[in-house]
Amino acid sequence: MNENFSFGPATGIGSMPGGDAREAAKTVTGTFEWPDGGMPYLPELPARGPGADMIGRTAGMLVELYARVEPSGWRIGDRPGRDTKRARSWLGEDLDALEEFTQGYEGPLKVQAVGPWTLAAALELKNGEVALSDPGACRDLAGSLAEGLRLHLAEVRRRVPGATVVLQLDEPSLIAVLRGQVKTASGYRTHRAVDRQVIEATLRDIIGVHSPEGAVVVHSCAPDVPFALLRRAGAAAISFDFSLLTERDDDAIGEAVEGGTKLLAGVVPTAEGPLSDPAGSVMGVRTLWRRLGLHPGLLADAVTVTPSCGLVGVSPAYARQALAHCVKAARSLADNPE
Repeated sequence: MNENFSFGPATGIGSMPGGDAREAAKTVTGTFEWPDGGMPYLPELPARGPGADMIGRTAGMLVELYARVEPSGWRIGDRPGRDTKRARSWLGEDLDALEEFTQGYEGPLKVQAVGPWTLAAALELKNGEVALSDPGACRDLAGSLAEGLRLHLAEVRRRVPGATVVLQLDEPSLIAVLRGQVKTASGYRTHRAVDRQVIEATLRDIIGVHSPEGAVVVHSCAPDVPFALLRRAGAAAISFDFSLLTERDDDAIGEAVEGGTKLLAGVVPTAEGPLSDPAGSVMGVRTLWRRLGLHPGLLADAVTVTPSCGLVGVSPAYARQALAHCVKAARSLADNPE
């Protein structure tokens, strides 16, 4: 993907409150109007239940692997059951709604799926341990995910032919996988850390499904996002909770920006409450830029403003307010980069 590709001034992470696909699609496409308003995306509505949650939704995309809901979570099974069918049905409903509100649309359009390592840390094998416990299962899962994403992305391009599709891989468990912090089924031990080169290679393979046709964003709302690893794996952009950054991240962020990697900075809170003025929401971004000695003229192009994470836990009114606030904050950043 050309590093001049723009993700727009603002966008959302993925999840929205409620269960009305049309209302969610209308809100997202109405708020993020390309190019000045930002990049629209396919909303996720986890409140509908199993199969609409991020693990179940992505499990429904897998090819020749199926998952069902057990009391302990999602478990890989032998054949598609009602949970797989429900996940696929809801995804179809969401795509129908998105297609309705993107007639004639031309510009970037983001869709989200769980990345291979968070999926491996969440999906259980028949013995009750997660797929992460078995390197062969991890490889099979990544291969199935790659094929499922190919089909999903092709379907999105078919429905919205004028769009440049952006794929977001959600990897909130990536740091835990890297550090050996994913617990076993008993809860008394943790699974061994996966080698960084294996993690990077697997991510590169999944990212390669969509490159060079479209850009791939990797999102993590956990602390200590591995910026350098994700860049080497081919991520065109990295999405993160800005409030979790520390000065330890400065060098990695500076290198990312100078190397052409875009930043999706989560600065708008996902807990309900009064929002600061738009300029105040991006004050930390400006401070970071000055601290790194980066050129102010790069700011608006390099940074896309987002909520700090998904919005499933808030009211529909606050979700609309938060997304609109992202657009206003991004406008403030562009108008006053200093």
